[in-house]
Amino acid sequence: METFIKLAQIIVGTSVFYVWTFRFHNVVKEFEQFGLSDLTRNLVGATKISLATLIVAGIWYPSLVLIPSILMGLFMIGAQYFHFKISNPFLKHLPSLILLILSAMIAYFSIY
Repeated sequence: METFIKLAQIIVGTSVFYVWTFRFHNVVKEFEQFGLSDLTRNLVGATKISLATLIVAGIWYPSLVLIPSILMGLFMIGAQYFHFKISNPFLKHLPSLILLILSAMIAYFSIY
């Protein structure tokens, strides 16, 4: 299980980094659809990248993992809310749902 959790940490970290850097144009469109401001988008992005960095660093420093993984999970719940709010198809919900599940697993197993 330890290997799976480390893999989950890498997946969450690299996914967030990839989306908020290389696929930023999609993020801009989504936040416009959600009706959220540029400032909100930038704060969410900076926070998510910081949390993703801490989650990956938690591979070497396990004490860093619990709070960032919980906060990342809360961001993914927020993403689910906004996808439901604008009635996106399930396929649009899937990435944040997967990251929510992985973040929850990382948080749970960091306790034990």
